[in-house]
Amino acid sequence: MSANYLSRIQRLRRLQGMLPPPGTPKGECLIISQLLDRMPNGYGDGSEPTRRRAMQRDLDELAAEGLIEVVNPGGKPQRYRQAGKPLLQEEADWQYLLSHIHDQIQGLLPPQRLNRVWDRLLGVLGSSLHDEGKRRQMPDTLRLCPPAIPPGVLEAVIAALQKDCALEVRYEDAQGQRATARLHPQALLQRGPIPYLFALKNDETAPVRTYALHRMLRARALLTVPVRQAPGFDLDQAIASGQVDFGRGKVIDLELRVRGYAVEVLRVCPITPAQRIEDEPADSPFLARVRVQVPETGALLRWLLGLGENVEVVAPAILRQVMREEAFKMARHYVPLSVAGEETGD
Repeated sequence: MSANYLSRIQRLRRLQGMLPPPGTPKGECLIISQLLDRMPNGYGDGSEPTRRRAMQRDLDELAAEGLIEVVNPGGKPQRYRQAGKPLLQEEADWQYLLSHIHDQIQGLLPPQRLNRVWDRLLGVLGSSLHDEGKRRQMPDTLRLCPPAIPPGVLEAVIAALQKDCALEVRYEDAQGQRATARLHPQALLQRGPIPYLFALKNDETAPVRTYALHRMLRARALLTVPVRQAPGFDLDQAIASGQVDFGRGKVIDLELRVRGYAVEVLRVCPITPAQRIEDEPADSPFLARVRVQVPETGALLRWLLGLGENVEVVAPAILRQVMREEAFKMARHYVPLSVAGEETGD
């Protein structure tokens, strides 16, 4: 599908979205000059008559497809609105979801490659993003830049997974040791900015190891070598076991005291729907107490540490102890050297 064709599909969908919903009174329906004002960059920078003719062709096509209608046939200027049943809420939800998907996947690929794939996706979906200059999503945690994956590696890994074949890789581990191996891919996982491949190595039947794609110096899908499936491997179970630090862990009864911005965040964005939050006594240094059942994971610990002095873990006792130890370890980095020396006996 050509880029021009994709751009045209997106333009048509955007034009349709600019029109008022079905049933809008005639006087409130839009004419071409109003639509051109709302899409100043949608029809190039040619002369006014040229831009009007291009938009008229698009309007005629949308009308022929039954997506829009002329509310004053034969009138001048003609006025347009959307046709069919009003789907405003569904369309709004769809656009909102698309915008968040786009924001979430930024950083997974270099910008130029991502833009090409995104345009292709929108062309297939027959959709577009409205008002891109008026919408932004800000993550509430630091978003790290993705690692550079050598050219051809991602393509080879995906091909091996799709075609159920083995993969030959040249890999460099965290200690800088390099080796060539034949991998039998089982699944692909994106952990934060880093993609990992679950795979069997060479002739091994166990364990299923994880390989970071950015450590693959090169990779080649062996299309004639069928993949060996690891007995009993299940991706969800591998994640739950904590193999890549996203384990679900055992469920704990978490009790917190919170203050500052953490109070408002947890009031409007609970940890789980079953979370309970209540005010602390007037003489408490904290504003609210939170009780919730939640899996004990590394992600939970990192989140709690990120709240700093705005949270106190009350229970369970073991997690409270972990928080205490981590807090002491961090504090030592900021103690004056003379004091640190006295404390350690150095």
